[in-house]
Amino acid sequence: MIRAAGVTEVTDEDFAAEVIGADLPVLVEFTADWCPPCRQMGPVLSELAFEEGDRFRVVQLDVDTNPETTLAYGVLSMPTFMVFRDGKPVKSMVGARAKRRLLQEVSDAL
Repeated sequence: MIRAAGVTEVTDEDFAAEVIGADLPVLVEFTADWCPPCRQMGPVLSELAFEEGDRFRVVQLDVDTNPETTLAYGVLSMPTFMVFRDGKPVKSMVGARAKRRLLQEVSDAL
């Protein structure tokens, strides 16, 4: 998986600790190597991770190598973004978007 700079890669094994148990809200990108829109989101996620790191974390989960988490949250399309707060998904969005739009869409869930 092409990981965005400053963005943590999570797996089925550490999803509970890294996302469910996180102190801050977490923006999860469900992604795949073969997904061009997912690759487009790399620079956007990197910027968000650096600029908003005190408000929320940004992580990526590769759907091809982590089927349990992907299935558990009903992810069918990539990229899918989910905001987790207090261990629960509170917002879900599908498809690539500009940084400003993504930030606007997640701000009410943070």
